[in-house]
This record gives sequence, C-alpha cells and structure tokens, in this order.
Amino acid sequence: MGMNSKIKRFLFKYSLVPPHEWRTGATFLVALIVGLGFFLLKISNAPSYLSDDPQACVNCHIMTPQYITWRHSSHSEVAHCNDCHVPHNNLVNKYFFKAKDGLYHAAVFTARAEPQVIRALPPSIAVIQDNCIRCHQNQVTDAKTEAFVADHTKNRTDRTCWECHREVPHGRVRSLSSVGAQIEPIKEYSPSDLSIVPEWLKKSMKSSQEK
Repeated sequence: MGMNSKIKRFLFKYSLVPPHEWRTGATFLVALIVGLGFFLLKISNAPSYLSDDPQACVNCHIMTPQYITWRHSSHSEVAHCNDCHVPHNNLVNKYFFKAKDGLYHAAVFTARAEPQVIRALPPSIAVIQDNCIRCHQNQVTDAKTEAFVADHTKNRTDRTCWECHREVPHGRVRSLSSVGAQIEPIKEYSPSDLSIVPEWLKKSMKSSQEK
C-alpha cells in the first residue's frame, strides 16, 4: 500500500475529510486560513523574533521607549535585549520563553491594552535578575570577604539589582509619551540601499572633494 493510500485511509477513518458536497467550501476555507496565517507572519515580521537583533523588539511600536533608552545606555555596547530578558540556561527554554512573552505582547498590543509605562512581570523579573548576576558575577560577590562575612552572597543576591541601580539601562523616564519618536531606521521596514546621509549633502561633499 502506497503512502498516499495510507494517508487517505487515515483521513477517512477519523472523518477528517468533509462530505463531497462540502469539499469545495472546506478546501477554500482551509486555504483562506493558511493564507491569512502566512500573511500575518509576513506583516508582523515574525521570523525576525528568532534572531537576537534588538530592532526586532521595535517591530511593535510600544517598545520604542525601551529601545531608545537602551540604545543611549552603556549596555548597548555590550548587551542586547535577549542578553537580559530571556533565559540562557538552555536553548529550548530560551525560545519557549521568547514565544510565551511574544504571544503575550502581541495580545496586549492587538487589544490596545498597553500601559503607559511597561513593567516586568514576575517571570521576567526572575529572568532579568538571573542575567544580571550571570554577567556581573564578580561585582555581585566579593571573594575577599566571602570567607569571613556571614551570608555575604545571600545579602547581595536576595533582592533585585535595580532596587539600587534604578536607571540601568532604561533610565527613569521611559513612558510612551515622554521618550520621543524613533529616528533610527528600522531595518525590517527600510530599503537595503537606505542611507542616513541625504542626497544634497552627498552631492555637496562630492563637489568639495572634486575641487
């Protein structure tokens, strides 16, 4: 028995094939759903979320304040969004957490229920705290005093780092209405030949060089 015959038997056995009179309509409906699915993947730039590119976070415009404040912080030189906001204990957990967070953000944005100031939820707080300690292990624990100061490590790690470092890396002013507009070109929406130098300036520079 060929593979096609086995598939047909399976479909008919579990009534997954509609009656003949409904088959055209059902085929059209399935094709419509699949087409809409691919359209949503395209318009939302869904593949970009599999990368570690920080600009993927501003595909959704409500993350603009977080992106701008990070871009102007010292962390932008050494860490991107995923370094802080997703787990790094294993690959499966990383992408599971990204998918869960992404679906939540998409639901909030679709429902237009985003708050004026975005705050991390408890699962995100735990991940961010772990990543702070992961990158700053030497600053969090001091080997010189570990041997004779009671509960030294616990005293430095039993509270969130941003209880003291409140403005790292997003600053204190970061609401939707207080940060301003995104002026850096977003690669997902920009042509490949985009240049931040205007044409009139290019011509002027070229003329100066020729003289």
